[in-house]
Amino acid sequence: MRYLGLDLGSKTLGISISDRTNTIASVYTTIYFKEDDYDSLFPIIKDIIDKEGITAIILGFPKNMNNTIGKRAEITLEFRDKLKSIIGIDVYLMDERLTSVISNNVLISADISRKKRKKKVDGMASVLILQSYLDKK
Repeated sequence: MRYLGLDLGSKTLGISISDRTNTIASVYTTIYFKEDDYDSLFPIIKDIIDKEGITAIILGFPKNMNNTIGKRAEITLEFRDKLKSIIGIDVYLMDERLTSVISNNVLISADISRKKRKKKVDGMASVLILQSYLDKK
């Protein structure tokens, strides 16, 4: 039993995975896709689920700071519903406010260059999303 963490952007999908004890989340990969072409992600996610024995997905939910739901959150809800129907496993939402900011700060403190940070921030954000879920569980 393992979990997959997802940080959905308009052109990138950060993916993290739990260890077999569901204690620690780590970066799996970042997928780059054409802007708003979310349908292209489903076969890739399905392959990862089959390969890694994933039993549930934790999807970052980008609420506004005032706890309202904006356009990105609506897109995420649509993505979740379609993902559930195509993949057939549970997809849980996890508040992802500030995960990108925290990810950037961690990478800056590790003295990662701006160019490299841009490539790593989505994967790191997906780790924060999944690790938050694992810690609550």
